[in-house]
Amino acid sequence: MERREFLKRSGAVVMAGGLAGRVRGAGAMPELIREENAKVGADFQLTRILPDAKASYRSSVIEGYCSRQSVKAGEVLEVFVSTKPVARFTLEVFRMGYYGGAGSRLMGTYGPFEGKTQEVPVMGENRLMECGWEASVSLEIPKAWVSGVYLGRLTTVPEVEDKPYWQSYVIFVVKDDRSADVLFQCSDNTWQAYNRWPVNESLYTDPRAAHAPGVSVSFDRPYGSMAQPGIVNNQLSMGSGEFLLWEYPLCFWLEEQGYDVTYCANVDNLEAGNLTRCKAMISVGHDEYWDVRQYEHVKRGIEEGVSVLWLSANDVYMVTPFTANAAGVANRRLTRETCYGEFREEEKEAYAKVLGPFEKAGPDEREIIGGRTVVPFNGGGDWTCVKPEHWFFEGTGMKKGESVPGLVGWEFHGDPDVGRAGLEVVAEGNVWAGGTRLGKYAATVFEGPKGNVVFNASTIFWTQGLSCPPGHMLPWSHFSRPHGVDERVRRITRNVLERALG
Repeated sequence: MERREFLKRSGAVVMAGGLAGRVRGAGAMPELIREENAKVGADFQLTRILPDAKASYRSSVIEGYCSRQSVKAGEVLEVFVSTKPVARFTLEVFRMGYYGGAGSRLMGTYGPFEGKTQEVPVMGENRLMECGWEASVSLEIPKAWVSGVYLGRLTTVPEVEDKPYWQSYVIFVVKDDRSADVLFQCSDNTWQAYNRWPVNESLYTDPRAAHAPGVSVSFDRPYGSMAQPGIVNNQLSMGSGEFLLWEYPLCFWLEEQGYDVTYCANVDNLEAGNLTRCKAMISVGHDEYWDVRQYEHVKRGIEEGVSVLWLSANDVYMVTPFTANAAGVANRRLTRETCYGEFREEEKEAYAKVLGPFEKAGPDEREIIGGRTVVPFNGGGDWTCVKPEHWFFEGTGMKKGESVPGLVGWEFHGDPDVGRAGLEVVAEGNVWAGGTRLGKYAATVFEGPKGNVVFNASTIFWTQGLSCPPGHMLPWSHFSRPHGVDERVRRITRNVLERALG
């Protein structure tokens, strides 16, 4: 029985995972997300977009970006907008969640504002494209706004009644300092790494190599459409990074279930205390690009008893230090430096073809995940149970050899850290890159030093099994695709969260 249905029938008030009555830290507000989602929902989706060309990643008719990846209530967020041709525009801000199935709540409508056409920057050192646009909107975040992922819907206002309007998004996170059960970390470093705005400028488009070291990207530019061919092509997500594809299904499901969750961007885990205020951290979707300080703080958090759920893959793969932008604002640039972990001898040739000459490796990501990215880098396959007696599978009815079809992709983890005491492989099998090249994935669980749990789902597609909210499209890759909501994936996720939260 779904948790919401149990509550409806029984009238009981219980915390997710049976946590009612548990001692909580400072600032705890365990009912906050449930109370927020009882409010009236709204339709956040774009209706009309106009890409610059059929294959363009950009919609210059209206586009924008925010001054910060994350912001607290009471702080000021600037929104930089360009319209071409010049047009007036409005900004509607939505908090993403469940809201009775609507998927968002309208938090405010602003404008109309006078638009202007702002310049595309000249490419700088390290292939950097960094805008220096004039701020169009200064928004003081209201004290009542709850931590979450927020989409801003930009809409042009036609001067003539029978002319069309055009739309795109901006995206930001509202964060807080409160104690909570779950810390939801968006993978926005990876959104930016793959962002090709304005033409074809990402960490992957240096003519020397797809992963050439030294290339930089800036958060001071709009997000274009999803830049990974063959995964999904949803131009109605223009400006939202990769949130609607990877993170949104988990956000929708967690808030539907009433979990006590707070949100942050990758950059927020540069602060060690951001992680340890919560019982568990969830990495979502595609979490590839990390500053070493993030790694160190997650490793320390595990040692101090924080559980980590890697509902994601290709995680902690590239070392990309944060640096300041041209205006001196901290943590607005990422620069590709090297890879995490050591390459195995049998992988070095394959890595060298696409990664270029990395002279040193970062720390071993298996220390905090339990597995790592392996060659081939990507592919698709079925997620197959190998240990049905494990608590992990309780209530799923899964038998050894039974699979969730198409759940593994588009990238995955293998090479489990079998030397770690207590690490268990709970699912494993084959993936096929391009339909021909064989790879091996392994999903793992290990216990931390204080009874905490580290779960490695070993697939970017995991959250596709949790929900299919409004505006979401299922991805596919390498002739393989997930099938959408699966009760076994939901139950496994509940089992791990229950163990992780106490």
